Amino acid sequence: MSTISKGITATWWYTAAGVVSLQVLLVLIWTGAIGATQTVTAILVFFVGGLIWAAASVPLLVRYRHRHDAVGPAPDWRIALVPLLIALAYGVVCGAVSGLWIVAALPLLHSLMLLNWPRGVRLRLVVAVTIVLAALWFVDLRGTIAVGDDDAARAWWLFGFFSIVLPAMTVLSLWWWDILVTLDRARAAEARLGATQERLRVATDVHDLQGHHLQVIALQLELAERLLTKDQPSAALEQLRLARTSVDAARQGTRDLAMRFRGVPLPDEIANAVDLLRAAGTTADSVVSDDAADAPASVLGPVIRETTTNALRHGGGHRARLSLTRHEGAWRYEITNDAASDGASGDGGSGLDGVRRRVEEAGGTVDVQRGRGEFVVTATVPDAEYASNGIEREDGAGEQR
Repeated sequence: MSTISKGITATWWYTAAGVVSLQVLLVLIWTGAIGATQTVTAILVFFVGGLIWAAASVPLLVRYRHRHDAVGPAPDWRIALVPLLIALAYGVVCGAVSGLWIVAALPLLHSLMLLNWPRGVRLRLVVAVTIVLAALWFVDLRGTIAVGDDDAARAWWLFGFFSIVLPAMTVLSLWWWDILVTLDRARAAEARLGATQERLRVATDVHDLQGHHLQVIALQLELAERLLTKDQPSAALEQLRLARTSVDAARQGTRDLAMRFRGVPLPDEIANAVDLLRAAGTTADSVVSDDAADAPASVLGPVIRETTTNALRHGGGHRARLSLTRHEGAWRYEITNDAASDGASGDGGSGLDGVRRRVEEAGGTVDVQRGRGEFVVTATVPDAEYASNGIEREDGAGEQR
């Protein structure tokens, strides 16, 4: 399998932080519940040891995240052994101090939930762990815990409920992360499949076009060769002229085919640019006018592609925004992205020089601005329809004068 996309890295950290936060919350509940019946030393053991147990879960979470990324041998189990030993030691010590079976068993059982179990095994395991913890809580409630008042009773019931459901909540968090990874990889596979199908379509069109013309040219040349051997030079010359015409037709067909694939409507061009930025891990969005398909694609299409490449190469990679709107008889294209910290996205470079030259040849302007943490390229191109209407109006006004 391929590695995890950058686009869901933030989601992973939310998931990992949620799992660790649940552990810390459990430690606080435990510490608060036993605070009235234990010494200060015992309370410190519960609290400090619980923080160490929560911190020891981080290597297990990291190992879980990268479980499908390894190309070589299986991950070293010693990475998981140390956190499991810490969880076991914390449970044994706290269980001995408090005399509670559920406290002794939960840290290790919870850490086991963070291992990479097969899907069916994990489900059965979490059900078994929940049943075991519920049974241990029942034993502790009847044999050890003595509840005096209502407030204490509520605290101990919260103690038991949260201890029992913690493994299930952790597994649900990891299950949600697995769904996101599956969806992200499906999206990437769909994009690769779409690109492959497009290449196959282009190859088929080229094969059909060139195959037909080359076959005709081969037959015409073969016929010319036969006519020459039969002393019919005029007829052979006619076949050579037809072959040359076929060559021109093949060349023009190839040119038309290339122009058809290059002539992508500008709304689709911007949509493709947004998808490309998002695939690279950038948060991207766009604003496109409803009539953007009427904009000069031959000018703005290469501009969109070049500025998108510039944002990918020199931007900070966190956010980008593209817009294409019509304003006062001109089309305005603007791309804004976070600037790279090394200043590589300045307003120099052959790429932006080419953009400026292309737009100025069409009678437009290019404005490059760089602020603090932001890089903006704005290209304004006159609307050909608006300009032609304006010329007609001026000619009509001159005739009236």
